[in-house]
Amino acid sequence: MSTSASAVEEAYTKFAPPPASPCRFCGTPLTYTFVNLGTSPLCQNHVRPSEFNMAEPFYPLHARVCNECFLVQLDEFVSPTEVFNDYAYFSSYSVSWLRHAQRYTDMAAERFSLNSSSLVVEIASNDGYLLQYFVEKGIPVLGVEPAANVAEYAQAKGINTMVRFFGRDTAQHVATTVGQADLLLGNNVLAHVPDINDFVGGMQVLLKPEGVITMEFPHLLRLIEGNQFDTIYHEHFSYLSFNTVERIFAHHGLTLFDVEEVPTHGGSLRIFARHTAHEAQPVTARVAELREREVEAGILDLALYAAFEEKTKETKRKLLDFLIEAAREGKKVVGYGAPGKGNTLLNYCGVRTDFMEYTVDLSPHKQGNFLPGTRIPILHPNHIKQTKPDYVLILPWNLREEIMEQMAEVRSWGANLWCPFRKLRFTNKPAYFNREAGELVAIRFQKAPSFSVMSFLA
Repeated sequence: MSTSASAVEEAYTKFAPPPASPCRFCGTPLTYTFVNLGTSPLCQNHVRPSEFNMAEPFYPLHARVCNECFLVQLDEFVSPTEVFNDYAYFSSYSVSWLRHAQRYTDMAAERFSLNSSSLVVEIASNDGYLLQYFVEKGIPVLGVEPAANVAEYAQAKGINTMVRFFGRDTAQHVATTVGQADLLLGNNVLAHVPDINDFVGGMQVLLKPEGVITMEFPHLLRLIEGNQFDTIYHEHFSYLSFNTVERIFAHHGLTLFDVEEVPTHGGSLRIFARHTAHEAQPVTARVAELREREVEAGILDLALYAAFEEKTKETKRKLLDFLIEAAREGKKVVGYGAPGKGNTLLNYCGVRTDFMEYTVDLSPHKQGNFLPGTRIPILHPNHIKQTKPDYVLILPWNLREEIMEQMAEVRSWGANLWCPFRKLRFTNKPAYFNREAGELVAIRFQKAPSFSVMSFLA
């Protein structure tokens, strides 16, 4: 070994970061990397103008996979109390998400025969975006929401909301003071809890003996297949496959009796659970089918996880190639949206205002602030019409159809709407979006109704 190589190895050994915490579910030491995205600030901590000259804390964004239960996870560097103290995400500002919530309430009320004698409890109920539709049906509800600033909006709508973090203690409190739930639900919360055993154990406590749990969460297999590394951020402590979630729930006396694959957030799962001792709800064939499909895809094989980081690095290179070329050509690039996934993408790729002048967002709670880390200003969407950029980068790509409708006016000056992933090519095919096949699409609007497609391929 050369002297220089020996010095590097000695320095790394001496100054290496401490080992990761053990697996948050099974306690196995974590030694396998899924992807290391460097360091990043909390993705929803938008910088106010008065804070612009102040430093931000950056934390490691290093996802690891457990070789025993295959739970992909981040270390807990920041407590949930700090993350949700003044939360900037309000669900009601997405029209498509509201439609999704309303369809769910229609399905659940019919399938589980909910009525005025039932109790529906939603964990992480946000601003009442979903429970409002159960209230319209005359079904009693309770929201459990940790972010007080968000819960205020639900309470103003007349939605009974308790400001607390959920776990066994909260579950016992609700069960004692309000009652156990006929339907206990949570959308995009299972990944947000650092103590997943306390959380799932709490659901077991709060659920009536014959009650039903539904949970929605992004599907890890879709994250891997679609190279959705931008969905990794500190607020998401865990990244979940069906096999792993089934194991976690079984550990706490809960059986998954059905599962649906839904398109939200790039591909999510909606699981249905019950007490294992209550067998009135039979286990559907979809459970075994998805379990086996994941196994065939390699979800229980470390080789699947080992290949992910290099795909992520190549995506970064291709994005920067495109942005550098656009800057050299004098093209103006701006963003649409200020979601958590956008902040992971921009911070990992080192994108600042030299590449993206500003972004816009419909939420007034974000407008007038700056993105964390990058300090890119967040403006009202009308600013795009005023400045007429050449490219609009869609950061919340899971809401692309909704955003394309909102931004249809950009066709008047021939601008491009695009999602920044993978190798750029042009085609005359109709517009499409195929993230599962590893393909992201950007639509270039012409002044005429026709348009062409550019996509980024690995």
